[in-house]
Amino acid sequence: MAVAGAYAAALAAVAAGLAAPAQAYEGTGAVPGAGHRAPHWAAKDSGAPDVRFRGLSAVSRGTAWLAGTQGTVLRTTDGGTSWRNVSPPGAAELQFRDIEAFDARRAVVLAIGEGEASRVYRTDDGGLTWTESFRNTDARAFYDCLTFFDSRHGLAMSDPVDGKFRILSTSDGGRSWQVLPSAGMPAALEGEAGFAASGQCLVSSGPRDVWLATGGGAHARVLHSADRGLTWSAGDTPVPAGDPARGVFALAFRDRTHGLAVGGDYRADQASPQAGALTADGGRTWTTAAGSPPAYRSGVAWLPYSRTAALAVGPTGTDLTLDAGRTWKTVDTGSYDTLDCTPDLGCWAAGEKGRVARLES
Repeated sequence: MAVAGAYAAALAAVAAGLAAPAQAYEGTGAVPGAGHRAPHWAAKDSGAPDVRFRGLSAVSRGTAWLAGTQGTVLRTTDGGTSWRNVSPPGAAELQFRDIEAFDARRAVVLAIGEGEASRVYRTDDGGLTWTESFRNTDARAFYDCLTFFDSRHGLAMSDPVDGKFRILSTSDGGRSWQVLPSAGMPAALEGEAGFAASGQCLVSSGPRDVWLATGGGAHARVLHSADRGLTWSAGDTPVPAGDPARGVFALAFRDRTHGLAVGGDYRADQASPQAGALTADGGRTWTTAAGSPPAYRSGVAWLPYSRTAALAVGPTGTDLTLDAGRTWKTVDTGSYDTLDCTPDLGCWAAGEKGRVARLES
C-alpha cells in the first residue's frame, strides 16, 4: 500500500532523528532530524487564543473538530488553513472536554461539570445547528468522556455515583442516551474519579471493547468492558495515584489487547515518575514503561499503520515511542493537551491558548 509505505519512511526519519539532542530543537516545534526535514508539529491558527482545547476529533488530514472552554467548537475542512466557529448557541458558560466526529457533518460533543453542566449535543449539518440530546439532572454525577464504537453505538462516563462509575449508552448516534445498570460495574475506590483532561479517559477499540481510566484513589486503575459497558473488570496500573491530582489521564488501544496508558500528576510543581504503562492482555495487567515520559502527559495515540509507534502529549512536550510504549523520547517541547490520528496519516494535536497543530514532514 502506497500510504503505508510512505508512513514507514516517515517513521524511519523519526527514528533517525532521535539520535540528535532534543534540546537542539527546543522551541522550534520540530521533531529532531538528521540532515532532513523530519515529521514535526506544524502550527495552525485556530483564531481562538483565549480558548483551551481539550476535545479533539480528527476525521482526516483535511477535516478535524475542536472542543474547548467558553462553549467553543471549531471545525476545519481544509487541513487547518481556516477554522469555522460552529459553537452551539447559548453554550458560552460550558466547558467542552470531548468531541467525537463521524465525518465533516456529524459530531457529538460533551460538556463537563456537576449537575446540569454535564450535557451532550449532536450536529448533523457541520455545526450549523445542534440538538441537546442529554442534560444531567443528578447533582452527584460529573461526566468526563465520550467514546463511540461506530456511528450508532457509544458510551459516556461519569465519576462515581453511589460508589460506582456511571455509564450512559446510546444506540442512535448520540441522539438519545440511557443510564446503564450498575450491577456489572465494580465498586470505586475511595476518592477515585476520571480526568476530563483530553477526552481519552474512556476509549474503545472494535465493536464492543471499551476501557475507562481512573485516578485519585489508592491505585490508578483501568476498567475494561467487552460488552459495551454492561460488565466491567478492573486492573491496577503502576502509574502513581493516591492523590486527587494523580492517576491515568489517557488511554489508547490499537486493538483489543495492546494498550497504552499515560498520566502522572497534573500539578506543574510536582514530579510524575512512572507516567506511562503498557498492556498486552487487554488491560488485565499493566507494565511500567522502562523509559516513561519525563513529565505529566494527558493525551496518547497510536500512529496509523504501526504496531509499535505512538505519541504522547502534555503541557511540557510531546514524546515518541517506537517500541510500543516500553521507552519514550521527548521530540517536541510545545504544550498540547490532546491528540488524535486518522488512517490517512492525519495526526492532530490541540491545547491551551488556542493551540492546534498537524503532524507534517
